[in-house]
Amino acid sequence: MDNRKTKQKIIVQIVSLFISIGLWLYVTNTENPIRTVEVSKVPVQLLNANALSDQGIALVPNQNIYVDLKVEGYSQDVFKLNKDDFSIQIDFVDYALKVGDNSIPITIVDTPSNVTVKNTSNLVVTVKIEELIENVPTNGKFLYSAFYTFTNTDVIDMFNKLGVETKTERGKRVFPSSDKAHDIANALEKMIKSQKVKLLLNTKVDKVVSKGSKIEKVILDNKKEILCDSVIIATGGLSYPLTGSTGDGYKFAKSLGHSIVDTKPSLIGIEVQESFVKNLEKLSLRNIEISVYNSKNKKIYDDFGELEFTKYGVDGPVIKSASCRMKDTTKENYKIVLDLKPALDEEKLDKRIQRDFQKYTNKKFENALDDLLPKKLIPVIIELSEIDKDTVVHQISREQRKFLVHLLKNITLTVKRYRPIEEAIITSGGIKVNEINSSTMESKLIEGLFFAGEVIDVDAYTGGFNLQIAFSTGYLAGYYC
Repeated sequence: MDNRKTKQKIIVQIVSLFISIGLWLYVTNTENPIRTVEVSKVPVQLLNANALSDQGIALVPNQNIYVDLKVEGYSQDVFKLNKDDFSIQIDFVDYALKVGDNSIPITIVDTPSNVTVKNTSNLVVTVKIEELIENVPTNGKFLYSAFYTFTNTDVIDMFNKLGVETKTERGKRVFPSSDKAHDIANALEKMIKSQKVKLLLNTKVDKVVSKGSKIEKVILDNKKEILCDSVIIATGGLSYPLTGSTGDGYKFAKSLGHSIVDTKPSLIGIEVQESFVKNLEKLSLRNIEISVYNSKNKKIYDDFGELEFTKYGVDGPVIKSASCRMKDTTKENYKIVLDLKPALDEEKLDKRIQRDFQKYTNKKFENALDDLLPKKLIPVIIELSEIDKDTVVHQISREQRKFLVHLLKNITLTVKRYRPIEEAIITSGGIKVNEINSSTMESKLIEGLFFAGEVIDVDAYTGGFNLQIAFSTGYLAGYYC
């Protein structure tokens, strides 16, 4: 009898368990069903792009690489997702690429633990690759002979032969194995001494003199004269004057009949007219998009990445790159339009804001933007939106909300000027390239006069290209002088 009761009890418990599971599944699928949603424009991080230079190629600038993800999970989880919840990468070290379009599968590094990405098998992006020379926007073709006569590999080999052991770290970045910069300086000094080169320190050149169409001598500021039949002018541009780059090279070249393309700062921060930027000093924004327009309201540049506010305006990678495209801020009026949410069009951003407003429906407007914006940015956006900060959220009109949406994707900054050239990474402008033999770096006007580096009217984007210009042109000038 007892066994029978025990069996009945067990059967009841099992049935109850199945009923409970069934009810739980019913409630879950009814109240919180499994959904599949699309997360649009998730940015793809590009790793080790600098390594491409070893192959004589580089990324085409200003590519915005995104993927759209199909994500499955419970409703309460998937509807909270945004693109910043995912980490997606491409590591260029893993691929042999060619000039042109390259289809590359992405790697999903991190996702929220409670959802599943369903379309992983066909997530491929197109990356555009160009020749290295194309990263020199100013007179790049002039450098063909220099770049391919003395390559970046040749630079490494040179220092290895001088006794400097090198190491290649992630991204194929090359450093002295000792991690000591003075090892490089010591090696160059050793090379100079082995060639019995006399080095004059703390000695200023006053003039470079020619006789007829040939170099004759160099006159120092102490009036001492050095007779010579060749001179290399490698004085740099106007950036970093503490290193001696004070523009003397332009003066010497001009005195010998060369033309100088007007110099200006490049790869530099921008000052803007809007006073609110002072309140945002040191605020960095990631995954934003900028568009630059000229006085004819024509878009001349756009970029995606990181921006930093300063007390005078804006700086950071996307701004430095944009400065290369602004030809002359004294003659042309430029504006920068900042999109804080480039992954969302205005319709999707409006829906996102509506969800936030529903969440904070009885809060003041100033307290309803914490989920959307960095705290430091909120007072500025409130001021620009012209919505009173004390307005209760449910009292904000549809028109006010629509204006807020438009504002977040169209913050306009009016360019005032570049920052001083002393702060520039490079100088744009310099000695006209059509007056220089590109195969030797010798002047076409004066026999025995050579040029190397930034003093020439060539400049490149960031990524080591300007250093390679200095090494390669210096090699040619030294070889032929």
